Amino acid sequence: MNNIFIIGVGLIGGSFALDIKKLYPKSNVFGIDKREAHLDEAINLKIIDQKANFEDLEKADLVIIAIPVDATVNVLPKVLDEISDNAIVFDAGSTKEHICLTVKNHPKRRNYLAAHPIAGTEHSGPKAAINGLYKNKTNIICEVEETAFKLQEKALKLFSDLGMRIRYMNPKAHDKHIAYVSHLSHISAFMLGKTVIDKERNERDIFDMAGSGFRSTVRLAKSSPAMWTPIFEQNKTNVIETLDEYINNLKHFKNLMEDDNFEAVFNEMETTNRIKDILNGIQ
Repeated sequence: MNNIFIIGVGLIGGSFALDIKKLYPKSNVFGIDKREAHLDEAINLKIIDQKANFEDLEKADLVIIAIPVDATVNVLPKVLDEISDNAIVFDAGSTKEHICLTVKNHPKRRNYLAAHPIAGTEHSGPKAAINGLYKNKTNIICEVEETAFKLQEKALKLFSDLGMRIRYMNPKAHDKHIAYVSHLSHISAFMLGKTVIDKERNERDIFDMAGSGFRSTVRLAKSSPAMWTPIFEQNKTNVIETLDEYINNLKHFKNLMEDDNFEAVFNEMETTNRIKDILNGIQ
């Protein structure tokens, strides 16, 4: 793959670009971004080699779409319109059902691979891009059967070279499961941060008393609202379902405390301690 196009040169797209340049030093990495300043920054940081526009996509071997999911819905069909028959396109969106439905009947659906690399940080923009972000991370592939075999092989080789684990899932199941393990986590962090800010108006007190537990729990509240609002919108039904279950658990815990049933409080936490064994088993 000689000509690589990254649409969205922030954390996700920029990290792909850095690793691709290291893995395939002879490749040309082009950047497309609605913010000119991001492209300039990405060039200065040597994340991309040069700027490009949609008309240049006809020479692409690989296109990576790493922009908010609402923008992906609009951009993906336009990308497929421009590419050659030999190009492979994949996105990195945290929702998959709506995106897959958008291009279901596109003449070049076979050129698109629906992907979700489960990797990232709370930071955004080109300066957030890091080498090795995807090593040992899971990449969920949806509707692989809809992608031409020879083209999907190109993308799967890249994922393998990056050190990623591959899981296959249908879009509906992906969106349901990711609501629990990702989307709910972000809402919880945002609302914890909001609760503390609303209660502790003296910010100095917050920073003086914020230990590592609070910092690690609220870390995701630093994530980009521009990225996460469209995710919650596209996965609204699943996210509301997870919120209902989460809120019920919080109410149950509160009731136990109100009833001075701290034996049950202990048992609830002890039972949940099992999550460390589950997480250690999937590293």
